[in-house]
Amino acid sequence: MKQLALGIRLEVDLGFDESIVGRNVELHHRLRQLLATEGGERFVYLWGPSGSGRTHTLRACEIEALRRGLVAIRWPDGGDSGQVPVHALVLVDDVDLLSAEAQVTLFHLFNRMRDAGEGGMVAAGEHPPASLGLRPDLRTRLGSGLVYQLHPLSDEEKLEAIECHARARGVPIGRDVARYLLTRSDRDLRTLLATLDRLDRSSMERHRPLTIALLREVLRDG
Repeated sequence: MKQLALGIRLEVDLGFDESIVGRNVELHHRLRQLLATEGGERFVYLWGPSGSGRTHTLRACEIEALRRGLVAIRWPDGGDSGQVPVHALVLVDDVDLLSAEAQVTLFHLFNRMRDAGEGGMVAAGEHPPASLGLRPDLRTRLGSGLVYQLHPLSDEEKLEAIECHARARGVPIGRDVARYLLTRSDRDLRTLLATLDRLDRSSMERHRPLTIALLREVLRDG
């Protein structure tokens, strides 16, 4: 009989120091500069296909901002843009999916922050600004700052990311289990880490170590 996990583990906080950056070294350097409020460009747009690490990178920005005592707001999750402080770090994921109304709102929020000369914005989407199906004035704004393509991690780097995520959760995972996960699951990073979280929960529920045998069951049930 399985025992339900108590859900006592908190969301894993993986900032820049705990992340595997691969070929995205320059992007992470620029984001560190932005968070350090060292001047320079305050608007960054990053793009890449699903699973390339867009959401993970934005989450790392949020964690780093909070560690520095800054205000970080996920928009539109954070509510009315009119209430967003101009000194905040605004994080916008999946700009491709914004409604027509949200596009207008983001356009005005961008202008308000730019005119105030404070804060910063990191936005992410699946395509470069010029190829986004958004209103032209918003595309222009998103492309007016620094634009970076997110490069997917290599298989070895994904193994490192799995092990790094496991360490942050306090999960004892062997390289053989991590490699099996990489070769048997979808290879995008979001799916890999989500599967690792399922494996961890299953291990707690069943009082079993994280083995390839347990991973096989989790992948089969999933």
